[in-house]
Amino acid sequence: MEHLVNDHHAALVQLRAYLSQAGNVANTRLPSERELAGLVGTSRGELRKALAVLEAEGLIWRHVGKGTFISLGKPYESYNLSEIAQQSNPREVMRARLTIEPAIAAEAAMNATPLNIKALRGCAADSRRAKSWREYEACDNRFHKLIADSTHNQITSTVFDILAGIRRAVVWGRLRQDRECPPADHHSFAEHDLIIDAIAHRDPAAASSTMAAHLASVERRLFMAVSTGSFSQST
Repeated sequence: MEHLVNDHHAALVQLRAYLSQAGNVANTRLPSERELAGLVGTSRGELRKALAVLEAEGLIWRHVGKGTFISLGKPYESYNLSEIAQQSNPREVMRARLTIEPAIAAEAAMNATPLNIKALRGCAADSRRAKSWREYEACDNRFHKLIADSTHNQITSTVFDILAGIRRAVVWGRLRQDRECPPADHHSFAEHDLIIDAIAHRDPAAASSTMAAHLASVERRLFMAVSTGSFSQST
């Protein structure tokens, strides 16, 4: 059976980023499921699965009739996402991504199955239909996770998960204000397509170079936006 990313992974990454914010202190009540699904850009079904994971980890607790709350306990993780995110910055995140993700793409090109490639193309199509930046974020999380899982290497996938969690926590809240969703010509759409094509053609060098080019494009736009005060969520 082919190994593909769980549907709720994108919601889980987004929720971890949301919970990592300094204002989300222990025993804070989370928004309703409907509101929270909108905040993280995912469906309520995927949100519920992600909440179940966080509850099992001890990050949240639930009280019937009252809601869901941030837990006093610490998650079953060997690292503290909130602390790392607060000590890091977008530049460090991008340098780490440029070091790690091109190598992951090359491995995916050597190991991806037809089902993996089909899932990547479906995810790319979903990202073009995103109706909000948060919905686009969720698709983007899933796209890069699908590439990591296409390596069929559990260690690689786990390392990617840690990086993805830190990445979203560091940039959480920095969304463009000039439009509600990515434009039809958003740069990542074509760049993602090139990455998929390289993986589909079993070309590790092209997969690595197209991923590196994509991340370099993200980095340029990110720091141009930071310098002008208008952040663009485009990863």
